[in-house]
Amino acid sequence: MVEHSPSYCLLGIRRKEMTEQTKVPFVDLQAQYRSIASEVTDAMMRAVEHGDYILGDDVRLFEEDFAKYIGTSDAVAVGSGLDALELALRAYGVGPGHEVITAANTFIATVLAIMATGARPVLVDVDQETYNIDPAAIEAAITSKTKAIMPVHLYGQPADMQPILEIARKHELIVIEDAAQAHGAWYDGCRAGALGHAAGFSFYPAKNLGAYGDGGIVVTNNAATAEKIRRLRNYGQRVKYEHPVIGTNSRLDTIQAAILRVKLRHLDRWNSARTEHAASYKALLAGTQIVLPKTAQKCTHVYHLYVIQVDRRNEMQELLTARGIGTGIHYPIPIHLQGACASLGYRKGDFPVTENAASRILSLPMYPELTVEQCEFVAETLLQAISVSPDAQFAQKR
Repeated sequence: MVEHSPSYCLLGIRRKEMTEQTKVPFVDLQAQYRSIASEVTDAMMRAVEHGDYILGDDVRLFEEDFAKYIGTSDAVAVGSGLDALELALRAYGVGPGHEVITAANTFIATVLAIMATGARPVLVDVDQETYNIDPAAIEAAITSKTKAIMPVHLYGQPADMQPILEIARKHELIVIEDAAQAHGAWYDGCRAGALGHAAGFSFYPAKNLGAYGDGGIVVTNNAATAEKIRRLRNYGQRVKYEHPVIGTNSRLDTIQAAILRVKLRHLDRWNSARTEHAASYKALLAGTQIVLPKTAQKCTHVYHLYVIQVDRRNEMQELLTARGIGTGIHYPIPIHLQGACASLGYRKGDFPVTENAASRILSLPMYPELTVEQCEFVAETLLQAISVSPDAQFAQKR
């Protein structure tokens, strides 16, 4: 009879309990709501009772709170993260005839914001360890039409901003950070969003700081830029019914701002929990063929997503799904291979690091309310899936 250690038996019991009782969703927004329900309800009811649903006091107060948190002088709340990037570009004069350099590995909103201004996105490949834009590729992509660089702080880790800012200064370019996934992350002592000329954040519900609907914000240390964006978001108005510029309707509503004011107070604690879960995954999956996330020097990762690389990715995802574990792929089709971006003229093979990642990356469940048992269940299930793959079976037979 084989004797098992108490720890092994405990893991066996946990595995049985997880299999029979628990599904592990990719994101659990209900769990987060339950943890702050009374605070959120009170904030929403105050906003409703005040009746100032558009650009009300909570919007102004949230802008002040968020600017202080990021470390900028100004913040302007808008309707979405895409709008934040577009309006920041427009405020700095980016438009038709210009080029904006950005990462090939990103969500399509980054590129759509550039295209919405009339400018052309110029893509460059990414670092194979961080998945962020490769600074060495940026300078080679600069032309006489280049107006700005838009680095993306992907998955919750800031891009390597020091060389990017040096390149921008050398060529007199604007730097607009896409910080949509990096709420609270740090780079060399500064918050992501406080490094370039301006930055755009998203408050999509699943973000580290998410609203209960769409929302976004632009942060900047340039007061004139902030004022331009305030006009652009509100029909181009200086005062009501006076429209000196062509604007749009992109305003974070007051109820969402009230919710975000509550949630901002919890953001650092939630980010710390994400970091702890990432450390758990790292310990549980260390020493395997799985490629784990790497944190670059000078960076603090806030793990909006926990992204690994595995062989036979699609098969692994199906096996995890069958065990009730939610996963994601961020992103399965690179920007340059999207039909919406066909006019840019890129072809398969243009960005090999991005394309290789797209075929192998898998995002594991990651949210503050994950439990130790859930992390263990995810890791054990993934390791089991790898152990029964044909490649692993062949290795065992040898």
